[in-house]
Amino acid sequence: MVPLARNWWALVLRGVVAVLFGVAAFAWPGITLASLILLYGAFALVGGLFAVAAALAGRPLGGEPWWAMLIDGLLGIAVGIIAFAWPGITALALLYLIAFWAIFTGVLEVIAAFRLRHEVEGEWLLAISGVLSVLFGLALIVRPATGALAVIWLIGAYSIAYGVLMIALGFRMRSWSHLMAHGINRPGLNPSDSITKRPPNFA
Repeated sequence: MVPLARNWWALVLRGVVAVLFGVAAFAWPGITLASLILLYGAFALVGGLFAVAAALAGRPLGGEPWWAMLIDGLLGIAVGIIAFAWPGITALALLYLIAFWAIFTGVLEVIAAFRLRHEVEGEWLLAISGVLSVLFGLALIVRPATGALAVIWLIGAYSIAYGVLMIALGFRMRSWSHLMAHGINRPGLNPSDSITKRPPNFA
């Protein structure tokens, strides 16, 4: 069983945190862009910790490129630490940092989805979340001078959409792992494949 399916809980928790952050962005009256970016740093830190935990827990099993999840998590942790440990950094600099993090991790998610397309069901959700992250990062880079309220809404909307995709992916992986554990194969493969086929090791 690939680590992404085994650690489905990390995807769900990461999604829940993202949705809560997005809701806070819309529901918190009077929140400033600087405060929101600091809050986003906390989201990146928590999400990064979940990703690192899932990657390290799944490494011995082989399967999908666990290193992509590890890099994603480490970058998230780095963004969170910078947001809190560098008080002199401007909101614009943090915005660019978040943008480049979103683009890089989005690319990693798309690559992981492509390499997993023959191994798991629901990898398209991971691909969509990666594309969404890339578009979000590009939007921040192309229009950094957009009004603070527009940026707040953009960050909030992205977080909610990304979180919903992660939650859906997590529960999809949970269902898939249960089917595989009972020897029920995904459509299109021979019944024996679900038991005898070993996933390739990309580590």
